[in-house]
Amino acid sequence: MQTRAQALAALMEPTRWDVLVIGGGATGAGVAVDAASRGYRTLLLEQSDFGKGTSSRSTKLVHGGVRYLQQGNISLVMEALRERGRLIRNAPHLVHRQRFVIPAYRWWERLYYGLGMKVYGLLAWGRSLGPSRLLSPAAMIDAVPSIARDGLRGGVQYFDGQFDDARLVINLVQTAVERGATALNYCGATGLMKDERGRVAGVVVRDEETGETLEVSSRVVINATGAFCDGVRRMADGDAPAMIAPSQGVHIVLDQRFLPGDAALMVPKTRDGRVVFAIPWHGVTLVGTTDTPIDHAELEPRAQDEEVAFLLETVSGYLEEPPVREDIRAVFTGIRPLVRAGGQGGEKNTAKLSRDHTVQIGDTGLVTITGGKWTTYRHMAEDAVDQAAELVGLSKRACVTADLPIHGCPVERNTDSAFGASSVYGSDTEALDALIASDPGYAQPLHPDLPYSVGHVVWASRHEYARTVDDCLARRTRALILNARAAVDAAPLVVRTLADELGHDGAWARAQVEAFSETAAVYLPPSP
Repeated sequence: MQTRAQALAALMEPTRWDVLVIGGGATGAGVAVDAASRGYRTLLLEQSDFGKGTSSRSTKLVHGGVRYLQQGNISLVMEALRERGRLIRNAPHLVHRQRFVIPAYRWWERLYYGLGMKVYGLLAWGRSLGPSRLLSPAAMIDAVPSIARDGLRGGVQYFDGQFDDARLVINLVQTAVERGATALNYCGATGLMKDERGRVAGVVVRDEETGETLEVSSRVVINATGAFCDGVRRMADGDAPAMIAPSQGVHIVLDQRFLPGDAALMVPKTRDGRVVFAIPWHGVTLVGTTDTPIDHAELEPRAQDEEVAFLLETVSGYLEEPPVREDIRAVFTGIRPLVRAGGQGGEKNTAKLSRDHTVQIGDTGLVTITGGKWTTYRHMAEDAVDQAAELVGLSKRACVTADLPIHGCPVERNTDSAFGASSVYGSDTEALDALIASDPGYAQPLHPDLPYSVGHVVWASRHEYARTVDDCLARRTRALILNARAAVDAAPLVVRTLADELGHDGAWARAQVEAFSETAAVYLPPSP
């Protein structure tokens, strides 16, 4: 791993970078992997933590998108299904096959949804994860023992992909660094440098930990900041019209007893026209999502009470034991960077906006990549690097990421394995286990209700660029999503561990606990 000191030293070198990427989420990390693996001198900058925003708050699905099939966006579905196969092959420790069932309560639903799933399977073109089939009422109950049984006429079974999103972002950053990139979190772009022709030629960078700023030159700058991309675009052109119509998607996390089997539940149509999932994930039940237009993007978006109520109401209609607000372990919200119709103008119904990605090259030469969906991040990155390289005349080199193993990819690949506290580390698991065994204190649990130990925090600080309590509890581990109250209780132990690892004092530790408590409050369900 490249240390922060080494990365900062590289940042201060006077030579020019080939590709400078702003934004350390799924798209930005993917762009860094692509550019570095082609041999371009690549720098990745993130103002907060890698994956801090939307990229760690998805519905945890790697899929073609059943709703996009209903909308007739066949090309997006096929692209996503191709990329799903590549992700399962290249990161099987984080992406695996998941069984889904669609319940039928009307006589025609089983055949209707069954036909749709057959089409979905055919579009995979040899990359199917398993055949879909019709289920009897008894088979539905066997798959989802908690399913509401009154009027149940059976259902449909199909297979799709599931993953750990924040862990994948970290592994992508590690892959980029292994391929020669330099990556820094907590280093934000505060401005863009321009040459004598008015073309973007670099970035003004601020080290958020020290407050120091410096200018970094690059042949091309790629804006991969997702829902925040308009802010960067206006650094290059103050009059740039908005590209993004932000929409937030809320998820609630429930106890495993609400979905005790190994199958995920898909509600094919809600009252607002969305698809809602209830998914077994890391030993909990994850329910999502909503699609609510918002005025502007925030780094810590907050769920609206009606969104939480909507998810409880929706899933309650399909379960024998309806969950109530007191059953919620955590609430988390992501913001979709949806591209406005025609690239600008308003759009009230964000559910109808395309999930296709867009590469825009501004008059100043700033390359912006936005839109899209998690599943297609690799293809988005390939498209962005292709256009950026051509724009500034970088030597033409083919993309190699379609078959590039992502950091942690084990030699033996199992696409059906369930997530565990250590299994998501893939090929790093043995070294992580050895670290935990090396010191009795490292085996200490962070909390009785969390599957993590002190050793996971030590590993995160030494090998995974973790700098804060939030980094460790929200993204390197998934404690904040699994149980927000337990994560708050674990924060003092985590901060003591980090302070020892990073050499911080008591004032830093107290500020960290306070900051994390404020963040965690967003993950607790809002009062009705």
